[in-house]
Amino acid sequence: MEYLVHISWFVTFLTIIAIYLAPVRYKANFAILIILINALATSWFAIQAINGNAVHFSLNAGTFLGEIPIKIDGLSAWFILIINFTCITGVLYGKEYLKAYTETGVKITFHWTLFILFHLSMLWVCVLQHTFAFLVAWEVMSLTSMLLVIFDSHNQKTIRAGINYLVQMHISVVFLTIGFLWIYFQTGSFQFSAISQFFNTNTNVWLFLIFFVGFGLKAGFIPLHSWLPHAHPAAPSHISGVMSGVIVKLGIYGIIRIISFLKTDFVILGEIVLSVAILSGLYGILNAAVQRDFKRMLAYCTIENIGIIGIGIGLGLIGLGNNLPMLYFLGFGGALLHVLNHSLFKSLLFYSAGGVYQQTHTRDMEKLGGLLKLMPKTAVVFLIGAIAIGGIPPFNGFVSEFIIYGGLMEGLKIANLFQICLLVLTFAGLSLIGGISILTFTKTFGTIFLGSPRETLHNKPQEVSFKMLLPQYLIIGVMLSVAFFPAIYLHSIGFVLQEMNGKFLPVQVAGFTSYSSNIVNISIYSLLFVIVIFAFWKIRSFAIQKKTQTIGATWGCGYVAPNNKMQYTGRSFSKPLGKIFNFVLIEEKHIDKLKSGEVFPDVRKYLTNYFDFFEHQFIDPIIHRLTYSANYFLFIQNGRIQSYVLYGIVFILAIFVLTVLEIIK
Repeated sequence: MEYLVHISWFVTFLTIIAIYLAPVRYKANFAILIILINALATSWFAIQAINGNAVHFSLNAGTFLGEIPIKIDGLSAWFILIINFTCITGVLYGKEYLKAYTETGVKITFHWTLFILFHLSMLWVCVLQHTFAFLVAWEVMSLTSMLLVIFDSHNQKTIRAGINYLVQMHISVVFLTIGFLWIYFQTGSFQFSAISQFFNTNTNVWLFLIFFVGFGLKAGFIPLHSWLPHAHPAAPSHISGVMSGVIVKLGIYGIIRIISFLKTDFVILGEIVLSVAILSGLYGILNAAVQRDFKRMLAYCTIENIGIIGIGIGLGLIGLGNNLPMLYFLGFGGALLHVLNHSLFKSLLFYSAGGVYQQTHTRDMEKLGGLLKLMPKTAVVFLIGAIAIGGIPPFNGFVSEFIIYGGLMEGLKIANLFQICLLVLTFAGLSLIGGISILTFTKTFGTIFLGSPRETLHNKPQEVSFKMLLPQYLIIGVMLSVAFFPAIYLHSIGFVLQEMNGKFLPVQVAGFTSYSSNIVNISIYSLLFVIVIFAFWKIRSFAIQKKTQTIGATWGCGYVAPNNKMQYTGRSFSKPLGKIFNFVLIEEKHIDKLKSGEVFPDVRKYLTNYFDFFEHQFIDPIIHRLTYSANYFLFIQNGRIQSYVLYGIVFILAIFVLTVLEIIK
């Protein structure tokens, strides 16, 4: 196996050289080629692993690190398959999306080189079983993704978003390093197997919480989420789709991997994860509902769905602690399936949103409207993604949420009043999340695609090319396979869970997969309902096609001179919700007030925007205080060459004195 790794790196190196030498129009083709090669090779081993044939081998890293274990088990395989599919659709979409940048050859070369390394680093994160090597891969993943985010590097907001992301990812590395060093000092080993050894002889709570913070920063649990609403809107849409689809899921992978080593304290940790998760879900969807920037809205929806995944993880932990096999399966099974589902419909939404941005050059939904007539295919694709993310059948989002709801109902069998109350509150919170999600995407779809254009755009939007739509069609195909053939996915997840923690419980995969029959029936009946509505619409269209049709303006409610500004806006749609939750949705208003004696006032603007509660109340004050303190040292960087020469002389003298005094040897 080791020689295959070396061949992969060699082929990747040759491809990067080819990208550098190739003309601009062919650079993306080489990136597509190597992504496909690496994806197919790793997917082959992943499919074997997910069917029970795990892959184990080691790489010799010299005297310092020794043997680095490589392992593709069921859990790794599940995430590898998700990473590969999302990166394939991302590179196919990105080739067309970046066609406008063909004159910037160096930037395109750098971008596709980084994308290849980004893909490989995510795969290595999933298979490395050595803590030091894992941190190196994690760091490469963070650095490459940050550089991909700042593709539009001439924009100061983009650079700020990239730096914000990088800083928070390094905070994540700090916590992970603390956790791994703690294990090393206790066990003397850098192997992942030492984590299990540590949990065997020590309390599990504190080390797990350190890892939960480290991985939770990548995943986007509140209050560790603040990089998401900045990085996703700043990145190119195919990078946003891949980041939201898979990179945040590697935080989930890390959490579940650590859980697989746990020995005790399942219930208390499950309660902690469940509480954080439901708050994350509610916070994410509330902020998504009031956003005007549709990519920022999708970023907050990522936080919401990470919360839903966290609910499943919390339920699984509680199932382990209470010796309830079905709750364990439904919790972790729903979480893993939602990892797949979210990677599908969220990348789909980012890709379709990217098509809108490419044609309109704005992310402000309040400036759009009526795009259904100009971009009908993109509108339908976005609508499918919106229905799926809302958990409505017959699409895949319903499947994983149905399983998590089943887990919540299964949890009511627990003979503990506190846990039952927590599960009931979680059930109510998850229902509220679903309702607000439907409101959010009704607002977004209606504002962007329905009605009339609210502003005159510089270029008339038109439908994107088939090559940009093709990866979106591929995603929809997989989404439908999850909705109508869930048994295939549930069967694989069942074996992953049996391999992961089955030693604690007398698990039966068949009981878990039995849920698939109910899901298929609901999906089929929902599809039949859609077909009936479509049939009535076609019959009506056929009946009136020979009749004279008159098209007139919509009734203006008494206005004799209506205009496009009188349409219902996204802000007016979500304003009541913002008022209800104004204690967490902080609104800033900019109003030009009337002056005293101003009888005939001029045209005025009324602007509003919403702050992120945690960022506004906690993070920004800390940053302002640090900036204020750092300004005291600005005199050091004064721009005078004489001062810099003096600094050098002082440093040399200090080294000389310390050497003479034998402080430095």
